[in-house]
Amino acid sequence: MNPVPPRWYALFALSFALGSPTACSDSGSGSGSGSGDEDQSKSSDFGRIEVLDERMNALVSPAAQLEILASGFKWSEGPLWLEDQQLLVFSDVPQNIVYSWSEKDGKGIYLEPSGYTGQEPRKGEPGSNGLALDSQGRLVLCQHGDRRIARMTAELSNPSSSFETLAGEYQGRRFNSPNDLVYDSSGNLYFTDPPYGLEKGPDDPSRELNWNGIYRLSARGDVKLLYSGLSRPNGIGLSPDEKTLYVANSDPGKATWSSFRINADGSLGEPNVFHDATADAKSKPGLPDGLKVDGEGNIFATGPGGIYVFSPQGDLLGRVYTGEPTANLALNADGSVIYITANDKLMRLRLQ
Repeated sequence: MNPVPPRWYALFALSFALGSPTACSDSGSGSGSGSGDEDQSKSSDFGRIEVLDERMNALVSPAAQLEILASGFKWSEGPLWLEDQQLLVFSDVPQNIVYSWSEKDGKGIYLEPSGYTGQEPRKGEPGSNGLALDSQGRLVLCQHGDRRIARMTAELSNPSSSFETLAGEYQGRRFNSPNDLVYDSSGNLYFTDPPYGLEKGPDDPSRELNWNGIYRLSARGDVKLLYSGLSRPNGIGLSPDEKTLYVANSDPGKATWSSFRINADGSLGEPNVFHDATADAKSKPGLPDGLKVDGEGNIFATGPGGIYVFSPQGDLLGRVYTGEPTANLALNADGSVIYITANDKLMRLRLQ
């Protein structure tokens, strides 16, 4: 999920100095404890919590502090919490690496290469993007460079860049660059396929599909195009009852989040735009990108300026500002912590 062009990196890059992770509450100051390894000068918006509805306070404590756990990445993405390993893994798309972070060991390289396994040098954003676990606990990756959904064949505890293709094409034509993904309880995989991973974006001569689709890979291995009407489908998530699909659209001219009813036959109803952040995108860094849905159906979504928090009905409850382009987030096992990939950083927010 990289709707932010490279020029944003320089514009919103911040300076760093070695030290413990920094944290910030509403006032924009403070310090936190943890095993992160870098400090930085922060924007004035860093860690600011904006409450627009009193329901926000039940989800994010007004005293919650945003921490920087690690930095120095090119574009961090696709975080995934591995409960058994007590480990966070996340993509660095331009570097073609999956990194790891733990309270004990800090950051390290988990998987390299992660999204492009070819031999020819490749420009652009070749690495993995969204990450997920299948029903058997195996790592599944959206691979930009290889233009496929792939599964790592190695164990999580002993990772290696050995992959098998789960889906690489639709009706004989290669995907653009699968971006984000979510499994349902029956083993069906929903994923988005914008053009961000193509070396020349939507104008790349190797592009074989003239739309940016939302797909479902069934548990049987069949690929179905569900919707092709969004200009830049990106982050994707399911409601707890699995009757609604949520999709972010990372288009500066139509920066929206939509919900789709999932019909009994697996098809999607027409999209319902439950929030339009196009105006925000003109003044704040970033676009609608990754999202996660908690066990109560609340939606945590990255967007212009940081994280937007929505009720199950789609009401905007509040925002947590990171002060820079923010790509994605992951909830830990009990939903008490979110890990955030923002530009060249990894952040953490303890919700309560």
